[in-house]
Amino acid sequence: MSSTADMPSGQADLRVTLADVARRLSAESPFETVFERGEEISVELYAPVETDRQNPHERDELYIVASGTGVFSRDEERVPFGPGDLLYVPAHAPHRFESFTGDFRTWVIFYGPKRPAPSPKS
Repeated sequence: MSSTADMPSGQADLRVTLADVARRLSAESPFETVFERGEEISVELYAPVETDRQNPHERDELYIVASGTGVFSRDEERVPFGPGDLLYVPAHAPHRFESFTGDFRTWVIFYGPKRPAPSPKS
């Protein structure tokens, strides 16, 4: 959680600011988890530098773009994105942020249980 030292007990998960979390990110560590509740939900801030190096994940996820613009690819689909956009990725789907601006930051919400990878197509 961000800046919990000054929060009254029980309010650490009430508010997280983009600015507070963004200060903790770096090229070596572009993800910061801000909230987690087992396999139910996990919320992170993600800010890749130059290249998105993600691999497919075991859980469904939502991205809520906080700042910046670019192109998002999921499987064979490509769409432009900007602040306020919501992007959905099912578990195990290849996806990537491309051609994004230097100020790009997105909230990442993983939810639901981990799912097994689909069987390879023959």
